[in-house]
Amino acid sequence: MTNLMSNFRRATAVMLVTAGVAGIGTPSQATSRSTETRFAAGAAGSGDPYFPNAGNGGYDVLHYGLDLRYTPPSDPSVLAGKLSAAATITLRAEEELEALNFDLRGLAVTAVRVDGKDTGWTQTQDDANRVWEVTISPKPKLKAGREATIQIEYGGNTGRPVDTTGALYGWVTTADGAIVVNEPDGAATWYPVNDDPEDKATYTFAVTVPEGKTAVANGLPDGRPQTKDGWTTWSWEASDPMASYLSTAGIGNFALSYDEGPGGLPIINAIDADVAGQALTQTSASLALQPQMVAFLEDRFGRYPFEAFGATVDDDSVDYALETQTRPVYSGAASEGTVVHELGHQWFGNAVSPADWQDIWLNEGWATYIEWLWAEHRGTATAARQFTDAVTLLDANNRWALNIADPGRDNLFAGQVYLRGAAALYALRAKVGDDAFLEGAREWLDRFDGSSATTEHFQAVMEEASGQELGAFFNDWLREGDRPAMP
Repeated sequence: MTNLMSNFRRATAVMLVTAGVAGIGTPSQATSRSTETRFAAGAAGSGDPYFPNAGNGGYDVLHYGLDLRYTPPSDPSVLAGKLSAAATITLRAEEELEALNFDLRGLAVTAVRVDGKDTGWTQTQDDANRVWEVTISPKPKLKAGREATIQIEYGGNTGRPVDTTGALYGWVTTADGAIVVNEPDGAATWYPVNDDPEDKATYTFAVTVPEGKTAVANGLPDGRPQTKDGWTTWSWEASDPMASYLSTAGIGNFALSYDEGPGGLPIINAIDADVAGQALTQTSASLALQPQMVAFLEDRFGRYPFEAFGATVDDDSVDYALETQTRPVYSGAASEGTVVHELGHQWFGNAVSPADWQDIWLNEGWATYIEWLWAEHRGTATAARQFTDAVTLLDANNRWALNIADPGRDNLFAGQVYLRGAAALYALRAKVGDDAFLEGAREWLDRFDGSSATTEHFQAVMEEASGQELGAFFNDWLREGDRPAMP
């Protein structure tokens, strides 16, 4: 994500509990028969220190099949839409489960089936404490290792949800449709999800919208759009495993265009018809550079990691950009620097994701450093000059004080996470040398491709590549509150 966030705020505290066809049973009681399987409820949170109630335990999602029917606002001055949906989720139990949870915010469940059979469930929404849970009681219970298919029907009105800082995120209703930017825990605003970056899954999307609207999502189109009785269904398939915060589904008056990157990489862009004037000129010029940008980064970090790339550019009034996998989202316009930033995230953040949100500097520091490399390649500014400018900004008001390896929940997108992170990478390269730095970066991407990792993992990889002990360096450049020694 680029460091552009709105200041819209909404204070809500609503408690909603909805019961399904049956209540949740009490946990199974221990018995004296040691051979009897002991089932328990999966954890209702992933344990992330910043978002303890996001994500869930006890299972691994393999695939999300999302069937969405969306009615955009009828009055552009009242940004409220309507979503009617079904999620078909294939998962594997990792524990002996008598109950399991999904995150779902602001939408009401109407039915749940496990392997085709109606199943008991409850739903709790506590906005004040950020607890949004759909708890399911499968019968029979799920044994560890068993795969199951869970279908959840749900729906309700959509608005413009906000994160803990008051910034818009998740399913954001727009005048002509919707735009989706989930980071960090906004996926639950539009589908039931195990909202943990460590649980990656494949996706299919069938998005049905009024005829004349376009729907885009991650991955590649799955056939041609089908229109019937005034509604058009757009189908997309994302066959590369993806963290839930990177999923997206944009709806609006988009025009689709197509390009090709290295090795025939499909590049699909969707630009809102209302993006015009200088914004359109800038966006078109930036997106035209995507094939060159991909080639540039492949030369340094290895093959582009996914099946497609492109962009969704909406005309919403709030400035944001997010590296949604294969199809980054931009609002208003897409500058050249922002496009290469979000492309860089496809390697750093998407292919290798943060194990916990405190590790976000590994996303944003790398993407910002890639902006520096691209600007140097284009001849607009050297990396050394950009490093000096970043240090000057960090010197102002002692911005070194923020520990970017653990910045705090509401500082995930603080400027220091971007600038200090990029400066740390620049300094690391100066310390270990070009060859060890690039060898370490490639090893990091190869070793953790399709999964998630931590700052400690990254340090270990760089120590292996360089043959140096780097604990003091990482403390100085990431954690300590004083200005580090400059390279």
